[in-house]
Amino acid sequence: MPLHLTKVAFGCHSADYLAERLRARAEEGPLFLSTRYLPKRHEEVAGQGSLYWIIKHQLVARSAILHFGEAEGGRVAIHLDPTLMLVLARPKRAHQGWRYLEHADAPADLVGEAGGVADMPPALVGKLAELALI
Repeated sequence: MPLHLTKVAFGCHSADYLAERLRARAEEGPLFLSTRYLPKRHEEVAGQGSLYWIIKHQLVARSAILHFGEAEGGRVAIHLDPTLMLVLARPKRAHQGWRYLEHADAPADLVGEAGGVADMPPALVGKLAELALI
């Protein structure tokens, strides 16, 4: 079972805006986040886990984690797939840095979701999730 990470999408007010930021950064070169320390359980995460993004106290989307590498200043780079996958929104408290998320606790992807939720605009999905309607 893969292991995942969660992280607050700082400065992002919607999944649409986050997707736009990730696309723009991917055009400049490899997409990665830097962190101070290599996760102790990085082998369980790399290549099979995802980074789940928290926006407005909800897990709303994920980016596949490709691998870990080196960044400037002795930091660690978490290399991400620039494709943002929306997930069934679920409450999650904000935190600093990243945290582990077990696969069994990870929200399901919206692709192929019954009821047409995957076809809705991300902003609408976020509003419905805030109201606990989905």
